[in-house]
Amino acid sequence: MNMMSEAAMLDQGPPGRTTGEVILDVQNISLSFGGVKALSDISFNVKEHEIRAIIGPNGAGKSSMLNCINGVYQPQQGSITFRGQTFKHMNSHQVAVMGVARTFQNLALFKGMSVLDNIMTGRNLRIKSNLFMQALRIGPAEREEMRHREFVEHIIDFLEIQAFRKTPVGQLPYGLQKRVDLGRALAMEPQVLLLDEPMAGMNVEEKQDMCRFVLDVNDEFGTTVVLIEHDMGVVMDISDRVVVLDYGKKIGDGTPDEVRNNPEVIKAYLGTSE
Repeated sequence: MNMMSEAAMLDQGPPGRTTGEVILDVQNISLSFGGVKALSDISFNVKEHEIRAIIGPNGAGKSSMLNCINGVYQPQQGSITFRGQTFKHMNSHQVAVMGVARTFQNLALFKGMSVLDNIMTGRNLRIKSNLFMQALRIGPAEREEMRHREFVEHIIDFLEIQAFRKTPVGQLPYGLQKRVDLGRALAMEPQVLLLDEPMAGMNVEEKQDMCRFVLDVNDEFGTTVVLIEHDMGVVMDISDRVVVLDYGKKIGDGTPDEVRNNPEVIKAYLGTSE
């Protein structure tokens, strides 16, 4: 993909967002599988309320980096600091409880369940009543379920999928399934949302819709977004800052314009600018 020509159509740059202090700080992360180095001494940070993109060629280590952040992989070196707490190793449940949610490149939805029920699964960490009370739907459990359903209905309205709320997810077009995946992550009320190629496999119209939802999530919910995306037009248009990986190493970090004009990035990821 020639980023220089595609991104040239998007000359406005990211919208003017006000970002806060560093909420997520990744320091010197190294990850190996046997003798294969997936990540080598990677450091970058994410500021509150920004959209932070991670880009690079296939095999650059982007998904591995997200897997380290949300506790799927345990790096051999380095640390991750979230809201002032530093961890060398975290598990996925711990990360989710702290307020980090994740969507995946390959959808992991419950295809036979409705849109509503799929998004409701994102509320599991918020449910306080025990399984017995939930099964009987008595007293506090019933009132709690009603509150969770109201929250999920708000997400369904936000994502404009009201007409499909009772439809089994497996019957939906791919672009709408991606929205349901986003909705399930939002149901966790994350402080940081990790998006792994949310526009992959979409047509132009679906990409435009998803871009709008990502921007609205960031703006209306105040959610910090860390985004992996191959569509460079999207990255340059909506991101505040971009970190570039190549063969597990960081080769660029800065604003979209800085990354776009970085000779090392152009050479390693985009091809020559000539």
